Amino acid sequence: MQRVTMTIDDDLMAALDQYMEASGHQNRSEAVRDLVRAGLMKQPKLDDSDRPCIGALVYLYDHETRQLSKRLMHDHHSHADLSIAALHVHVDAETCLEVSLLRGAKSEVEHFAQHVIGERGVRYGQLVVAPAEAHSPESASAPKPHHGHSHA
Repeated sequence: MQRVTMTIDDDLMAALDQYMEASGHQNRSEAVRDLVRAGLMKQPKLDDSDRPCIGALVYLYDHETRQLSKRLMHDHHSHADLSIAALHVHVDAETCLEVSLLRGAKSEVEHFAQHVIGERGVRYGQLVVAPAEAHSPESASAPKPHHGHSHA
């Protein structure tokens, strides 16, 4: 076994302790190991990293964290090719919620999401990925069947 030192804020530690008590873990190490295993099980088994996708990145962050808002804006601007839209909501005096809609190769969308979620001051983050059809120049000019609403 390897020893790992982690820094966890008080709220997350309290949640971990509640999880540990509710699940019957004898100590924090067992609880963290099980949570890591569960997270790793969610990883896809096949290599579909080049597959086109649409992603919704949802994250909560502390806007008081030094330079975090500026870093997040820079991250989004430097990946403008992935961004479709963004929603920003003030949850309370310290916390903001952002939802970023992304489109691109699955590996690029996931890499960007991991980078954002890993920023210091981001408290929670989750990426939901859905497959998207590749749009070739031929398909862009082909007539599209009507599907009940306009795209004006």
